[in-house]
Order: sequence, then structure tokens, then C-alpha cells
Amino acid sequence: MKSNEFTIDYHLRSTWLAVQKMFNEQAAQFNSTMVMGFTLLSIDPKSGTPSTSLGPKMGIEPTSLSRTLKNLEERGLIARKPNPEDGRSVLIILTDEGLKMRDVSKQVVLKFNEAINEKITAEEMSIFLKVIQKVNSITSDKKLFNKNKEPQF
Repeated sequence: MKSNEFTIDYHLRSTWLAVQKMFNEQAAQFNSTMVMGFTLLSIDPKSGTPSTSLGPKMGIEPTSLSRTLKNLEERGLIARKPNPEDGRSVLIILTDEGLKMRDVSKQVVLKFNEAINEKITAEEMSIFLKVIQKVNSITSDKKLFNKNKEPQF
């Protein structure tokens, strides 16, 4: 099978794995991971973020988020405080060190975006984003696999 014959999921997966590897290599220089950096970027730097909204915001499972938050807390990058708005939930707050690491993560993401924008024209990016939006729309179609008949295995 030639590379252009691979299915779309192959191209999506291999591209994402390459991006993930690149971000993890950068994060490793700071004894961190891509997920830790993404978590720091997902926390509001001024007012913090309710722990219950982080998982959905990031698109990760609660157990994975819990493990990541525990790791960030042990490293002194975040703190948990009662949410003053409801008293029951917990706010995740960035510490001074967490704010520094968040800035490092932000710079890495911006550098990658800058490199992409240097190599990909505005027209190509527009087409790419339209295609990605369509792919996302297709993947969220709950009837996708029930339209005609059950798959034959």
C-alpha cells in the first residue's frame, strides 16, 4: 500500500503522534510532559479554574486529569483552594512556579505555530481548518455507523 493510499485515520494519528513527540521532547527539557504543559495552559492564570471544568475543557478523562493534577501539585506548580463561588468545588490555582512553567509551555506552542505559519500559506491553512472542522463534525455524528446496516466482521 502506497502512503497516499492510507486511510485518513492513519494520517491523523501519525501527524498527532509526531506533534505529541515534538512537544514531549520540549517538555522533557523541563522535567515535564506535554499533558502537564497543556494542563497549565488550560488553567486561568489570574483566577484559577474549577477542577470540574478542566477535564471537559481539555478533553481528558477524570482519572488522567486527577493523576496529572496530583503530579503538578507535588511539583509545586499548582495549589487547590476552595471555590469561593460555591464552597463545594475546588479551584486549581497556578503557583508562581506554575505561572513560569505555563509561560514556558505557551512559548513552545507559539514557536510551533510560528513555524507552521512560515511554511504553510494562509490559503492552505484555511483549507486545512475547513477540512479539520468537517472531520470533527463527522466524528461527532452519533448516527455515523447506524445509517445503513451493521458492519460485517
